[in-house]
Amino acid sequence: MVGDRVAVIVVFALNGAVYGSWAPRVPALAEQVGASPGTLGLALLGGTAGLLLAAPLSGRLSERFGARVVMLAATLLSCVVLPLAGLVGSVASLAVALFGLGFANGALDVAMNIGGVGVERRTGQAIMPVFHAGFSFGGLVASAAAGLAAAQHWSPSRHFLVAAVVTALAMAAVYRGLPRAVPRSGQPEPKARRAPTRRPVLWLLAAVPLCSAVAEGASSDWSALLLVTEHGAGQGAAALAFTAFSLAMAVTRLGSAWMQRRLGATRTLAIGAVISGAGLLLSAVVPVAGLAFAGFVLAGTGLAAAFPVALSLAGEAGKRADGSGGEREIAFVTTVAYTGFLAGPPLIGGIAQVTSLSASFVLVAVLAALIAPASVGASRARHRERTAAGLPG
Repeated sequence: MVGDRVAVIVVFALNGAVYGSWAPRVPALAEQVGASPGTLGLALLGGTAGLLLAAPLSGRLSERFGARVVMLAATLLSCVVLPLAGLVGSVASLAVALFGLGFANGALDVAMNIGGVGVERRTGQAIMPVFHAGFSFGGLVASAAAGLAAAQHWSPSRHFLVAAVVTALAMAAVYRGLPRAVPRSGQPEPKARRAPTRRPVLWLLAAVPLCSAVAEGASSDWSALLLVTEHGAGQGAAALAFTAFSLAMAVTRLGSAWMQRRLGATRTLAIGAVISGAGLLLSAVVPVAGLAFAGFVLAGTGLAAAFPVALSLAGEAGKRADGSGGEREIAFVTTVAYTGFLAGPPLIGGIAQVTSLSASFVLVAVLAALIAPASVGASRARHRERTAAGLPG
C-alpha cells in the first residue's frame, strides 16, 4: 500500500488531469454541439456553478464521513461524467455535463486539501505546496495528452473515455493509502468556535486565493491577447505565455514548502505577492514582448504558494484540541476563492473595453500585491483569536 503522502499527491494530480483533459477539447466540443461564442460562454458557466455549489457541501460531507470517502466519490463522479461530456449533442447537455464536472472538481478540490492538511498534521511538516505541484503537473501532462489526442483526430468521446479509465485505475491504486478522518474526542465543541463567516482571519485568508484566482484567470484567458494586441508579439509565441506561467508555478511549488518552513507562511505569501505583482506590472506596462513574457513567468512564480499556503492556514485555524477539524474552514476559503474565477473575466474585460487591456493588467497586478497585506492581516487576526482564547500566540 502506498503511503498517505504519495496517495494525496496522486489525487491532486488526478484532479488536475481531469481538468487538463477536457479544457483543451472545448473547441471540439463547441463544434460538436454547434455552439456560438456567446452560448459557449453560458455553457462554461455551468462548470463554475458546479464548483461554487460543491465546495461548501464537500466540507460538510468531509467533516461527517471523512475526506477519503469524499475524494473517492468525487473522483468516480468525474470518471462517469467525463465520458458523457464527450457524447453531448446540444449546448444544454454540454452545460449540464460541465456542471457535473465542475461539481466533481470542486468536491474533490476541498476534500483533497483536507486530506493534505491531515498529512501535514501527521508529519508536522508544511508540504501543501508540494501537493499543489501535483495538481499543476497533472494538468500539464493531461493537457499535452489532450493535444496529442486532438492531433491524432481522436473524438472527445474516445479521448475522455480513456482518460476516465486511467483516472479510475489510479484512484483504485492509491485509495487505501489516503488519510482517514481524524477521530474526534466526543466532547462538545467550545462556545468560542464560531461559524467561518464570523471569523475575520478566514475572510483575510480567503482574500489570498481570491486575488490569486483573479490573477491566474487573467493570465490564462488574457495573456496571449495582451502580448498580441499591446506588445506586438506573434500569435504562436503569445500562446506560450500561459504555458510558461503554469510551468513556473508548478516548479516553484516544489520549492515553496521548503521556503515556508524556512521563512514562515506569512513571509512566504508576502514575498510571493511582491514577485507576482511586479511580474504582472511588468507585463502590463513595458511594451517589449520578451519582457512581458518574462513578467508572466514571474507572476507564476509569485502566485505558486498562494492557494496551498492559504488553505493550510485555514485548516490550522479550524483545528480542535483533539487534532480534528478544519473541514468547514477549508471549504469556506475555497468557496470564496472560486468567486475570483467567476468575477475575474468580466471585470478584466469591462475595464479593457473602456480603457485598455494593459490597464486591466495593472489592476490585476495591484490585486496580486494585496496578497501581502491580507496575509499579514490574517496572521494578526489569528494571533488575536488565540490570545482571546487564552492560548499561546
